[in-house]
Amino acid sequence: MLSQIVRPMVHTQIRLLASSEAPRSTLMNLLAQWLGFIGVRAQITHLEPDTSRIHIAFCVEKPEACDLYDWQHILGKLRSAPTESPTGTAQLSAFQERQLHRLLAHMIQVGNPDPTPPWEHLRPQLVSLGFAESTLTGIRACLAEPQPLDEILAHLEPDVAALALARAVGIAMLDRQINASEDSALKALLRTMSRSH
Repeated sequence: MLSQIVRPMVHTQIRLLASSEAPRSTLMNLLAQWLGFIGVRAQITHLEPDTSRIHIAFCVEKPEACDLYDWQHILGKLRSAPTESPTGTAQLSAFQERQLHRLLAHMIQVGNPDPTPPWEHLRPQLVSLGFAESTLTGIRACLAEPQPLDEILAHLEPDVAALALARAVGIAMLDRQINASEDSALKALLRTMSRSH
């Protein structure tokens, strides 16, 4: 199941990177997330594009899921973009952020069949995934007022679903396994992403 999630997630995030207005910080965040899935924490200290590779403390070659057009587009943007802060993130509307927080809260709830663990236990785990303080606050509020997944996804735009997927997988993998409810939620999120294609 995990490979079925990761491949389309990588492909979607490559497309988001190709259209990003902040390619340096977006790439830094994506690499940190991807490495996090295999238990590697990374701090990016250097990023420099050349004609066929991106050097970012190590060399990243074109991913298998990336076509040549997108790859060249990403490289071109990185060469021409000014240096950015590594904390830059995609801008979401207040409504989109709320839906994202509801989805992440849902992932926490389905990952814990017993009553949801106390916030004091959850917060450090979510901090380890790199969530901003505003996201933590939003998730905590949404945990207090659960919503059915169908309602959340009905109002989740495909682009926001694509951004949410890596975070949702991160939450699902906190205990190093994906249960049936998490599997179902992640598949539903993948279907939501496909509405844009």
